[in-house]
Amino acid sequence: MTICVPLGALFSDAAAALGAAGADVEPLRNGGRRLVLRAGDGTAYITTRPSDVPTYVEAGAADLGIVGKDVLLERDPDVYELLDLGFGGCRMVYATPEGDDPTPAALEHLGAVRVATKYPEVARAHFAATGRQVEVVKVNGSVELAPLVGLAHGIVDLTATGRTLAENGLVEREEIFHSTARLIANRASYTLRLEEIDRFAARLAGDAS
Repeated sequence: MTICVPLGALFSDAAAALGAAGADVEPLRNGGRRLVLRAGDGTAYITTRPSDVPTYVEAGAADLGIVGKDVLLERDPDVYELLDLGFGGCRMVYATPEGDDPTPAALEHLGAVRVATKYPEVARAHFAATGRQVEVVKVNGSVELAPLVGLAHGIVDLTATGRTLAENGLVEREEIFHSTARLIANRASYTLRLEEIDRFAARLAGDAS
């Protein structure tokens, strides 16, 4: 079985969860910079940035993957979401500069609020669901910069503690959703290896509960 594991913030918890479920994770812990790793029990691992995990799973390069709910909602991949793993908790929020919320005035005078984000689909869906027009500005770097220099009225981004928002003079106005790590499966793999994947997911679920 091939499992796609995200590098970055979720990596350590993902490796720990896989190990607790009985997978041989020694290659993950000592793999250095290698991106494809093979374990003695026959498990193969692909390590990549979180946003690419659904791509590898959807395309069948990996049978399973671990990825944040935020990525799934943004990318909407054609995969099965099998399990909430419970770690990597953070919140997707709408935040604006401290003081009066600029959102009502922007909607009244401009007809739309301008929002900077790395998650354009999430932002559009949230404002559409609340009946408000939004102009989304896609950014890839420090999204907190955008409202500070007048590029946007606010941001949609993930926060765990709120510290980065506070350090940049931003305050949370709305919580959009809570995100945790999820186990996903390739659709064909799940059909062909149903029992094996279900047993492994059950072991992961026992560790997550």
